[in-house]
Amino acid sequence: MSEDQKKQLESQLWNIANTLRGKMGADEFRDYILGFIFYKYLSEKMHLYANGLLVREDITEFTELNADSELGRDLLDAIHDEALEGLGYYLAPTELFSAIAAKGRSGGFILEELNLVLKHIENSTQGTDSEEDFESLFDEIQLDSSKLGKTVKARNELIAKVLTHLDAIDFKLEEADSDVLGDAYEYLIGQFASGAGKKAGEFYTPQQVSTILARIVTADKSVLRSVYDPTCGSGSLLLRVAKEVDDVAMFYGQEMNPTTYNLARMNMILHGVHYSRFDLRNEDTLEHPAPQHADLRFDAIVANPPFSAKWSASTVLEIDERFSAYGKLAPKTKADFAFVQHMIHHLDEDGTMAVVLPHGVLFRGAAEGVIRKHLIDELNCLDTVIGLPANIFFGTGIPTAILVFKKNRQHADDILFVDASAHFEKVGNQNQLRAEDIDRIVATYQKRETSDKFSYVAPLSEITENDFNLNIPRYVDTFEEEEPVDLDAVSDELVALESEMRATNEEIAAFCKELNLKTPF
Repeated sequence: MSEDQKKQLESQLWNIANTLRGKMGADEFRDYILGFIFYKYLSEKMHLYANGLLVREDITEFTELNADSELGRDLLDAIHDEALEGLGYYLAPTELFSAIAAKGRSGGFILEELNLVLKHIENSTQGTDSEEDFESLFDEIQLDSSKLGKTVKARNELIAKVLTHLDAIDFKLEEADSDVLGDAYEYLIGQFASGAGKKAGEFYTPQQVSTILARIVTADKSVLRSVYDPTCGSGSLLLRVAKEVDDVAMFYGQEMNPTTYNLARMNMILHGVHYSRFDLRNEDTLEHPAPQHADLRFDAIVANPPFSAKWSASTVLEIDERFSAYGKLAPKTKADFAFVQHMIHHLDEDGTMAVVLPHGVLFRGAAEGVIRKHLIDELNCLDTVIGLPANIFFGTGIPTAILVFKKNRQHADDILFVDASAHFEKVGNQNQLRAEDIDRIVATYQKRETSDKFSYVAPLSEITENDFNLNIPRYVDTFEEEEPVDLDAVSDELVALESEMRATNEEIAAFCKELNLKTPF
């Protein structure tokens, strides 16, 4: 699919999403439209998979199987079993998106049947390896919500209209190498984020920031055994990492918000990640880390945790192996370093971790100062600090920084500082990094070089002298010296102005005399 066709698909999907815009808030109609796109994807995937199996039986069309005949029942049973193994779920021919959309298009009542189908997708996985990946996946689609319409008829007409428009779009899933639908889904998530204000940070990291994080943790690697995001939101960061390497064997993540957790699982499947290759958990990373991940260590870790989030900082956590060695817990009102400690705990000995944090972590004192000193002086795992422009994230204008950590650092005697805060373009009311800005940041990270007014390789001794304060302006001098003022030239200009003023005053005085008026000076 060409770039123009991709943009056309994105535009079509966004226009369909706008069918619901007047009915509810951006974060609400997001859940409906993305859920319906996902249902259509699962249906088309099921349809193609079943037709592929039926080729062996000299039958070409899944939808023509007759469940009332013995042969039809036998074939449907066989397809059911193989689909659960191969796809992780099952849909009958009458449950496919196209069948429900056709019924709605002809004026039929579809709400009850659609609700049953969505439940059946989840129920089809019970007792299988994919059960946890599909459980409660469509919970946010409330077809009886008054926000869809005041009457059942109005709600049915609206949903039928949305499904009809979606049914007309060809997702081109038969193109095996195409990830266009996944990219379009990501585009929609980004569009919803731009209209969701502060809530956007709960589920979306701007793509240019995701790209930097992904390129850093995959530098000099073509294959990853595992990648982990402890605050995975919609899963966009994990998927961005996969675009930078040939293969990721396993994706791991944790997300506290149930709605966003559902979004992440859908996003994974829509990008062609088989259910057996991702393990996402709906838990509070800091307070209740997923027990299934407790003993795991990861090749790459990426994260954009909620900035300065509140957490319990309970004394019980002082003996937690993630935090106990540091001597202090992160403050109750600023959990930034708690996320860092959690990730360091799960980082493999040869792994790389990149996390976005507010600038305050670089210089705040008290408990955070103690933790920062331990990370640098005791663990020596902080590798790079990258300052980003302000107003680059949805919902907040604060400046942020990317911190890169490694347990076995190749450059153990220094820390690289990069100040990219002044390198961006303004798009609407947001600042955005350009492709050349991203390339320069990543190239500087890889070359590890000092560049005037942009980067500085600071020896650890200098950081120790600064009492482990990492405030970027201490290390990267971006001060632009003003041009010297030529006082003689200024004096000459003043003399010239004085002469011009005298001449002007003489002209005014002459006019006033001709008009028999009092001179105003």
